[in-house]
Amino acid sequence: MKAIHITKSGGPEVLRLQDRPKPKPEAHQVLIKVKAAGVNRSDISTRENMAAYGNGVSGTLIPGLEVSGEIVEIGMAVNDWQTGDKVCALIPNGGYAEYVAVNSSHCLPIPEGISLIEAAAIPETVFTVWFNVFHLGQLKPGEKLLIHGGTSGIGTIGLQMAKALGSKVYSTVGSDEKMAFLNDLGLGMVINYKKQAFETLLKDEKIDVILDMVGGDYTQKNLDILNDKGRLININGMKSMDAQIDLFTVMKKNLTLTGSLLKPQSDQVKTMIAKAVEQTIWPLFGSKHIEPIVYKTFPLQEVSEAHRLMESSTHIGKILLTMD
Repeated sequence: MKAIHITKSGGPEVLRLQDRPKPKPEAHQVLIKVKAAGVNRSDISTRENMAAYGNGVSGTLIPGLEVSGEIVEIGMAVNDWQTGDKVCALIPNGGYAEYVAVNSSHCLPIPEGISLIEAAAIPETVFTVWFNVFHLGQLKPGEKLLIHGGTSGIGTIGLQMAKALGSKVYSTVGSDEKMAFLNDLGLGMVINYKKQAFETLLKDEKIDVILDMVGGDYTQKNLDILNDKGRLININGMKSMDAQIDLFTVMKKNLTLTGSLLKPQSDQVKTMIAKAVEQTIWPLFGSKHIEPIVYKTFPLQEVSEAHRLMESSTHIGKILLTMD
């Protein structure tokens, strides 16, 4: 099969299309013929530093955390899927390929009204938002959620999920174009952080949950605008992984400061998330309360251009690779 390999740590140019044997599913796995794969920030981190993120040998690591496609083979112990089923799935790696073997309990049916290609934009974002905002952050209907990076893949789907489940939503973005996009979707209050200070505009809003992928000096600003018993969840530190905070703010307001990485979570945790989102979030696709936002698709062989676009942060929504 054709697959994209990270040949060494570095820039987008280290991604190479190479031949590799088609994987064989283990007892609890299914083999998916991939239609499309999502491109995520984690893929860039893996590419830039294989030793820290990849856990693979140079020249053998295939990135990619989410796919959509058709099941073409099932393992001996699989009884919840059949060959020919169309699915999307969260995977630990290997998505930038024509075939991938996946734990069967990490697969989900294609939501009603969503194309097979569009479905590749769903697993990583929905799993991440559900685990962080609703599981760790315990966001409840009527509470207020702020997402930094509102037009990212996680931002666009997270704001829709929270709004559909009864929360008031806020976000920050880096351009007027991105601001207009979210305003057109009716996704709450949107702040262009390059023109206005979010911590000033939101100081009286009493935000209950903040999902932050920026880090650095945003951390104390986030703590300052949280409501009593508010929750700050960190999933990246694109500005900086280092932060200096005033612990008295945390103690005075009884705040929770936490965070997670989705990729290293156990199979059991990912199965738990899959069951929860199928029950709670999947019906929202059918009712059109939420939809994946796909910015651009690239053929598999143009993966370096897809990574350059991701690094530019000019996109709105998800970037996908297609196998056609």
